[in-house]
Amino acid sequence: MPSQTIDEVIAELEGIIQQCIDTNNRAGYFAALYHRVTCRIKDGIANNEFEDGTRIERLDVLFANRYIDAWKQWCAGQQPTASWRIAFEAAQNKGIIMQHLLLGINAHINLDLGIATAETMYGYPIAGIQKDFNTINAVLASLISVVEQEIFKLSPLMFLLDTVGKNFDEMLVEFSINTARQGAWQFAVELSGKTGVDYTTCISVRDAAIANLATNLATPKGKFFAFIIKVIGWFEWKQPGKCIETLRYVTKKAAEDIAPATIAKAVTS
Repeated sequence: MPSQTIDEVIAELEGIIQQCIDTNNRAGYFAALYHRVTCRIKDGIANNEFEDGTRIERLDVLFANRYIDAWKQWCAGQQPTASWRIAFEAAQNKGIIMQHLLLGINAHINLDLGIATAETMYGYPIAGIQKDFNTINAVLASLISVVEQEIFKLSPLMFLLDTVGKNFDEMLVEFSINTARQGAWQFAVELSGKTGVDYTTCISVRDAAIANLATNLATPKGKFFAFIIKVIGWFEWKQPGKCIETLRYVTKKAAEDIAPATIAKAVTS
């Protein structure tokens, strides 16, 4: 049964994280980050940071269930959306931590968030949830910007991405702020006006576009850039399970440190 409450979502995410730690699955990098985002949203609901706490929990649950379902489909040998398939396939390869975080964010924000938002507002004007939509994205962006600095402990040569990778690492924040707030919202608005075959076709077209982004993230173009990614990977912590445990701690601390005022400022920036 799909999760019905945010507490059930958190329990599911904790299960995924532990599964990834036990199996050294790099998919756990995103799961650790997403777990803290969800916990932070739960705290935000309790602190009345959203216009409609009940509605935002419904959105959060629908949103999370798309990721949880994709993970379970993958583990069962079934095919999730193309965006998630590429992310999970990449997790079986080495890559670097930042790539795996980006791939999870790409699939979940660029595809899943728009769908979950349209489902949440089914039968109601979608504009009614835009402010809370922006607040969720601000929570994610604020958390990521803090965690990004801590990743250097796990990936000491990540600075090379700034030096020769045309600010590849900054794409992480760009995904959460620009794409999630603009592209994902536009997708939600477009989807909310469709039904039947038009609805499913709209999702399929979007998934194909986001899967293309995922392919570029998983396999960056250019031999020199690919070599730099490999060098960075050589100096990262070797055991994914330990990296996931560290990320779980880092994101927990980061979430606790983000004050409501920081979120409010990010929403309006």
